[in-house]
Amino acid sequence: MIRHQILCVLFFMFIIGGPLPTFAASYNFIDISNPFLRKTPVAVPLFQADDDDPTAKKAALETKERISAFLEFSGYFTLSDPDAFLEDPSTMAISGSGIHFRNWTAIGSELLITGNVVVLGETAEYELRLFDTIKQKLLVGKRYRSTTDSYRQVARRFSGEVVFAVTGSRGFFDSRIAFVSNGSGSKELYLCDFDGGNISRFTHHNSISLFPAWSSDGRWIAYTTYADTHPRIRIQHIREKRFALIDKPGLQAVPAWVPGRFELAASLSFSGDQEIYLLTGNGKIIKRLTNTVGIDVEPTWSPDGKRFAFVSKRSGNPQIYVYDIDSGRVQRLTFEGRYNTQPSWSPKGDRVAFSSMENGVLDIFTIDPDGGEPVQLTQKQGSNEAPTWAPDGSLIAFSSTREGKSRIYMMTAYGTDQRRLLSMSGEQTNPKWSPNVLN
Repeated sequence: MIRHQILCVLFFMFIIGGPLPTFAASYNFIDISNPFLRKTPVAVPLFQADDDDPTAKKAALETKERISAFLEFSGYFTLSDPDAFLEDPSTMAISGSGIHFRNWTAIGSELLITGNVVVLGETAEYELRLFDTIKQKLLVGKRYRSTTDSYRQVARRFSGEVVFAVTGSRGFFDSRIAFVSNGSGSKELYLCDFDGGNISRFTHHNSISLFPAWSSDGRWIAYTTYADTHPRIRIQHIREKRFALIDKPGLQAVPAWVPGRFELAASLSFSGDQEIYLLTGNGKIIKRLTNTVGIDVEPTWSPDGKRFAFVSKRSGNPQIYVYDIDSGRVQRLTFEGRYNTQPSWSPKGDRVAFSSMENGVLDIFTIDPDGGEPVQLTQKQGSNEAPTWAPDGSLIAFSSTREGKSRIYMMTAYGTDQRRLLSMSGEQTNPKWSPNVLN
């Protein structure tokens, strides 16, 4: 059973009668479109709980630690040093007029998160608040009721509320990442949370599985598997045993779901060259989309589903093109370099990430989908490939050999804050970020 299903038992309510106002529309602490982002200092003191209740104390500590880690992971915040706090978290006021905001602005904290946890039997009640210390006002107040060990899920929910309050974006805290690992001796698909936690094995083919792709509702993963006589695309439900196979001979590779629809594009070779086809979510061909000399592969859709970028050798070497669904018009996107592949269209719609090879080394670039100069995000750190965007377009996951073996890494949309996502045996490749599947 996948751990995130426990969220079904969570109940979410505002702390003070009725919905609290959201200030992100009129007051943005963070300009997420700024490549020179200044991170906002936030203080997260230990949440309060009954000293005589070890279960409540543990829930308070674990929830605080996870919220701190999630906010720091987002790239939007820096955490204030607890050693600099001017108040004792166990006795300080956590709501109302009792909060001494000057004690927090004095140490540079522009935001303050307070909380307390009460346990009644097997149920825990978490009260969490976000304050603007400069304007001395409450930005978010939430009460969550859940099981006593659901701190990770509660932290994900509240972290999403914090990011929304200060950026206007829902973030990525309800997302997952699929990827390929050969740690078991064969290339299988695995799933993890956005931060590399809760790793679980998804396929057990004892063969080669590649190119995972999430449906828009997060319920299905399409991927290429060599478990049968030839590479076939399998469309698999993430929790149930339901699946579909594309019933065509030849190569089948790199599926890509149409945003908001139970349809996908994929590269098939049953008619000769590899061409891109539109398929139902059950694997039935709707129509052929590309038709030219040379292979057409690796489709990736614009957020509105009206265009897709893809890789073609129609000019002699792999380059990225953009196909317009309504007109059927194709425009070449990349002109620099002789080997540009693995395009990934940002959920914001404003950039296409891709891998480009020079002197046998792959690096990741982004480019405006309407053309322009590419921007290089990685360099001089091994080969970097297979970029995939977080559902809010703020982060990019990718695979890199900078430590020798291929691992999954993370960076901002501007190439900053590059860091390794997870530690596993073997090599990890082909990451694919889900939509916010837990919403």
